[in-house]
Amino acid sequence: MHSSEVFNFSAGPATLPHEVLKIVQEELLDYKGTGLSVMTMSHRSKTFLDILHEVENDLSQLLGIPDDYAILFLQGGASLQFTDIVWNLSLSQKRQVGCVVSGNWSKIAYQQISKMDLVSTQLIATSECEGQFLDVPLQKDWQVDMPLDFIHFTSNETVHGVQYQTLPHQLSHDYPLLVCDMSSDFLSRSIKVQDYALIYAGAQKNIGPAGVTVVIVRKDLLGKAPNTVPDVLNYQSHFKKDGMYNTPNTFGTYVCGLVMKWLLQQGGLSQMEKINTQKAHLLYSTIDNSGGFYVNHVHQPVRSKMNVVFYTPNEKLDALFIEEATQANLKFLKGYRSMGGMRASIYNAMPLKGVQTLCEFMQDFQQRYE
Repeated sequence: MHSSEVFNFSAGPATLPHEVLKIVQEELLDYKGTGLSVMTMSHRSKTFLDILHEVENDLSQLLGIPDDYAILFLQGGASLQFTDIVWNLSLSQKRQVGCVVSGNWSKIAYQQISKMDLVSTQLIATSECEGQFLDVPLQKDWQVDMPLDFIHFTSNETVHGVQYQTLPHQLSHDYPLLVCDMSSDFLSRSIKVQDYALIYAGAQKNIGPAGVTVVIVRKDLLGKAPNTVPDVLNYQSHFKKDGMYNTPNTFGTYVCGLVMKWLLQQGGLSQMEKINTQKAHLLYSTIDNSGGFYVNHVHQPVRSKMNVVFYTPNEKLDALFIEEATQANLKFLKGYRSMGGMRASIYNAMPLKGVQTLCEFMQDFQQRYE
């Protein structure tokens, strides 16, 4: 079978809503009659500042962000935040950080934080077993046995396809602050922002093009970075300058804003969560009802609704599946290099039709090669 429409299952940079790309196309040379592209206008111009403030307002509306939180659109990707969060949340002289490892990216975060001088890093929980991650460490099992400035965890792991379906939250007033990397499921569901001291997300997976990183941080935690931290890495510097400490990714932020308006038009995050659940259920049902031809090893309660990892009976068939799927316009289904198999990233912008087409291809492939 062959799809006339191209569906992009890449984990990132990922698919964007077709409606958003059409607006970008229409406004590329002339943004709202200015005669300028957003790509070329000054970041300090009133036009761009209006765009930025509108993006902030729309994001606040989508997530219900309280007034005592700051919203920053930074560069450097989520990987820079692995260490930037430590510098900016230096709440004690000892700098004690707890890390939860549930997959590839939270493990890298733990490794990078552990490299930092004058930081005591504690692995308070991990779900790694013989090099695999098939589950997430539940919050009730975290070993919080020392004073910690904060605990870092990742809500969804793109490589291993595991996700906290029930998000960790602030358990008590004296519980350590929570910092969450939400890069790959940001704006895919409703959350309680107040449960977190800081949330960060690279845009390129679920809300925009590569090059923008969203940071949502409690305002009372700004200004905690030591004077030895360069200003460009200090959240306070960006907040005090209204996001204009240095030149932000203007075009990327603009596209993120269009995606947020698209999300509002779809009915907000509660509606997107229903759609995402429907897409994930359809794909996992196709896997589970294949009689073992397709398998997903992740424990069912923590299967990701964003990144679905699966395998055929052998590597040769996996390679053939990817080859034929690509020819059928089902793009970028190859699994992460250390994982093999297939990975379908079905973020907000992946339409239900795309998942339905993939499932039909999977059933057809099974009939031909079982």
